[in-house]
Formats: sequence, structure tokens, C-alpha cells
Amino acid sequence: MKPDMTKHRGFPGRLPGTDFQFVIRRPNPKGATRLIVRERFGDRRPADRAADEGFLWALWQHFGEDPFVRGNLDAGRISWLFGREIVPAEDPFDPESYDALLRLDLPRARQSFPGVLD
Repeated sequence: MKPDMTKHRGFPGRLPGTDFQFVIRRPNPKGATRLIVRERFGDRRPADRAADEGFLWALWQHFGEDPFVRGNLDAGRISWLFGREIVPAEDPFDPESYDALLRLDLPRARQSFPGVLD
């Protein structure tokens, strides 16, 4: 049986003009990919930083300060911000669930990406 997955209608599928994916089309039959904290180094490519900014901006526009269900949001893209700008909104938190609740850590997001959430 396929796992259920909330689809966030109206959320951008990718960073415009790039192949940086923001959402997935269908759930993985084996279950959701585990969210991890990915280390960001200062020498990241400008395109990678732009993808982080675009995803963060889309989250802000779509959800604002409210908690949101992980749903069809791309695990890889979340993981670049997870544990810093995106944090669990529930305890206990299941990093392998499409139903996991997340939220933006606005002070941290504004510090890491000034001007994106204004």
C-alpha cells in the first residue's frame, strides 16, 4: 500500500529557470525519505544558495508563521535548511513521515538569509 502524502497546491515545483526541485510528484512506496541536517559550508555555489533562498521564500509565502505538514515538499531541499531555518513543530517528531509538522524558525531564517522574508 502506498503511503498518503499531502500535496501543497500552489507551491512552486522548482526554482524558476533551474532544476532545483522543491516538491515531489508522488510518495515513495517505501516511505518518506528521512530528513537530516545537511552541513552548509561557506564555499557553496551561488546557485545552491539561490535555491535555499527561493525555497525559504516559497515556504514563507505559502505558510507564513504557521506550522506545515511536510507532505510533498522535497526532503533534500528541506534538509539543507533543517535544524536551522526549518525546525520540527511537534514532539515527538518523525523525520521519516510525510505527516511530520514543521515550521520556520523566523529569527534564524532572517539571520541566515537577510532580506528574503521581508
